[in-house]
Amino acid sequence: MQHSQHKYENYIFWINKRIFDIVVSILLLPLFILLAILLLFLNQFFNSGQLFFVQKRMGKNCKLFLAIKFRTMTPIKEITRKYDEPVELNRITPLGGILRKMRIDELPQVLNVLKGDMSLIGPRPDYYLHAVEYCKNIEGYRERHAIRPGITGLSQIRLGYVENLESISKKVLIDNYYINNVGYIVELKIIINTFVIIIKGLGK
Repeated sequence: MQHSQHKYENYIFWINKRIFDIVVSILLLPLFILLAILLLFLNQFFNSGQLFFVQKRMGKNCKLFLAIKFRTMTPIKEITRKYDEPVELNRITPLGGILRKMRIDELPQVLNVLKGDMSLIGPRPDYYLHAVEYCKNIEGYRERHAIRPGITGLSQIRLGYVENLESISKKVLIDNYYINNVGYIVELKIIINTFVIIIKGLGK
C-alpha cells in the first residue's frame, strides 16, 4: 500500500512538473521575442552572424534532438574539438560573453521545453557526438538520460560548465543524485540558485 502511494505521488509530481514547464515557458515567450528583436539589432555591431545556434544534443533515453540557443560564438562549419577537449573560449564574442554570464543564451530553449524535448530543470544536454563518447567512457552517464534534460539543473548550479572527463564524471554523479531524489523542494532550491547565478552574472 505504501509503495503504491509513493508511486502515485511520484506520478503526480511528474505531471505537475510538466505543467509547470509549459506554463512558465509560455510566460517567457514575450521576453524571448523582445530579446530576439533586440539581439537582431545588436548582433550587427557586436556579434555578426545568425541570431540562433542550433545543435544536436542528447536527450531523454539518449535520443537526439535539436537544441536552440542565442548564438554567443563566432560561427564555424562544424565542431572539431574532441569530447575531452576544452571549449574554444577565443570564439566567444564580447556580446556572447554577456549573454552567457546572464544565462540569456539559454532562453530560446523554452521552445524545446514546449516541444517536449527538454524541461526547465534537469541534467544539461551535451553535444550529441560527445555524449555518445561519454556513454562509452563514463560510468552512469547513460542513466542520467532517464528524464528530459533541463535548461538549468543541480549540476549546472554546482559545477557550471564542465569540459574534461573528471569534471563530467562529477556532473554525472550530481545529475543521477538529482534524478533519484527529485521533488518539489529540490526543484525550488534549483530555481532560487539559478536566479542568484543570473543576478550575479556567474553563468558560463
